[in-house]
Amino acid sequence: MQLIVDEKTTQEIADTLFLSVSTVETHRMNLISKLGVKNAAGLVKIALEKGLLKE
Repeated sequence: MQLIVDEKTTQEIADTLFLSVSTVETHRMNLISKLGVKNAAGLVKIALEKGLLKE
């Protein structure tokens, strides 16, 4: 989540976490589905509300 907030691309996130682009996309879509939001902005909103991100 922090990498999304830091405006990293999917490729940059994959490189940072040593994952494939497909894996990053799958995790993002699973989070979106499970949290009932429409996009990455919704994920960020929930993370901010829950205090899960550093400032």
